[in-house]
Amino acid sequence: MRPLPHRPDATRGLSGVLLTVLALVAALVAAAPPARADTQICDAFGSTTIQGRYVVQNNRWGTDAAQCVTVTDSGFRISRADGSVPTNGAPKAYPSVYNGCHYTNCSPGTALPARLSTISSAPTAISYGYVNDAVYDAAYDIWLDPTPRTDGVNRTEIMVWLNKAGPVQPVGSQAGTATVAGRSWQVWSGNNGSNDVLSFVAPSAIGSWSFDVMDFVRQAVSRQLARSDWYLTSIQAGFEPWQNGTGLAVTSFSSTVNTGAGNPGGPGGPAACEVRYAANVWPGGFTADVTVSNTGTAPVDGWRLSFTLPAGQRITNAWNATMSASSGTVTAAASAHNANIAPGGSQAFGFQGSYDGAFAQPSGFTLNGAACATG
Repeated sequence: MRPLPHRPDATRGLSGVLLTVLALVAALVAAAPPARADTQICDAFGSTTIQGRYVVQNNRWGTDAAQCVTVTDSGFRISRADGSVPTNGAPKAYPSVYNGCHYTNCSPGTALPARLSTISSAPTAISYGYVNDAVYDAAYDIWLDPTPRTDGVNRTEIMVWLNKAGPVQPVGSQAGTATVAGRSWQVWSGNNGSNDVLSFVAPSAIGSWSFDVMDFVRQAVSRQLARSDWYLTSIQAGFEPWQNGTGLAVTSFSSTVNTGAGNPGGPGGPAACEVRYAANVWPGGFTADVTVSNTGTAPVDGWRLSFTLPAGQRITNAWNATMSASSGTVTAAASAHNANIAPGGSQAFGFQGSYDGAFAQPSGFTLNGAACATG
């Protein structure tokens, strides 16, 4: 077989190209930042930061048994969870990730503490990883206080249980049900000896969810467990384990607090207000015309009127407002055409409903978190 002719010029050209490519690859590898290794925390109250904006804490306080969390770029997982505590008492820990301040440890660049009246929204999102061989709850912990404190325990704690496993329950006793942020919840109320606790328990597991923290804060205000001049100090998400817990994970978390200082009538901000409620009642049914008046000096932009319907009442349709629920605690949100209430002005909406037993008017009217007079 005849050998192929030798072409030295072409060979040298190919070698040069290869060397250039290898040099470029080497330069890119050298310039790339090293991958961030996961961090393990086993100290009872050890913590670290992720994404330059959140704190992840081990927060083991209810047992001397070892607990470790492995911190990732987007959250954490419990890598060790020794020991157990009785399920009719407090949990053994609350490993969590948070935005805000916890015992003087504040997350980088946080807007918290922030006065409730200045917060227009507080969007958050969470993704959880669950296991089958543990007793725990997966919950948000939302802290409110009359002062902008960054240390110790706040006056009111809101817990939002997205899942629970085993015979555990929130502090206190069940006080009813409510629809908040578009979902139905069992509502529990009590006091743990240090602070008031208002808990919302999902009837089935929620693996991931995005919502506005202020929807739950307004519930606390409407139930007189907080006021619009109080402060939101921390938004936390994690687990309360009683038994085991290894493998539980927060796979992603985000939290933002949007403030509108100087706009006290803005979305989420309080306003001096008066509500006039006029009902036309017949056996088993009724219509209601509701007028919301701004008795303050600042305009209200994007109003939300919350109130509690008496037991047995149910809304069947509404006009000039969007209703968050048909029974229990209800929030009427402004429509696009009537979202603004000027000082001294008013807006009206109405609804039709049914009722059992004796008819009664709703109670606890609050406009963007502030209690309203009734006329």
